[in-house]
Amino acid sequence: MKLKGKRAALLVEEIYNEFEVWIPYYRLKEEGVDVTVVGSGTATTYHGKFGVPIQVDRNAADARAEDFDAVVIPGGYAPDKMRIHPEMVTLVRDIYNQGKVVAAICHAGWMLVSAGILKGRRATSYVAIKDDMINAGCLWEDSEVVRDGKLITSRKPDDLPAFCRTLIAVMAES
Repeated sequence: MKLKGKRAALLVEEIYNEFEVWIPYYRLKEEGVDVTVVGSGTATTYHGKFGVPIQVDRNAADARAEDFDAVVIPGGYAPDKMRIHPEMVTLVRDIYNQGKVVAAICHAGWMLVSAGILKGRRATSYVAIKDDMINAGCLWEDSEVVRDGKLITSRKPDDLPAFCRTLIAVMAES
């Protein structure tokens, strides 16, 4: 429980990747992190690609960057839905601008693009959005995890062990 007292926002929307939500959720809780599931506000329950539901604790409009030490953005197709909600994009941008941990996996790079936080930063993503990341100014790498300061990115569910290890290590440093 080396992260007891730390707080993380876990963003969700419809068609999230179950692995990329539930594995970081339970790994962070196992380390003592208070995890708040934050939705866009369109529902109180969202469903993953395989239909697994998740209840939100708070809507993005009611979430403030000051309330969290980190934000975790899972992939699936949810990030494409998340980024049309200004409150979700603002939350990510504000957490980043406050020098806190921002962790994104797979298609979650779309949220980083929309938040405008990739210019000159090293990152990775699912290969299908590589061009979007590069066009946003990212120095894209094909690696299981890329850490650039407090920005942590991974490519796909197979990268979750490295993603979670790096997320926990960076949160422990903060």
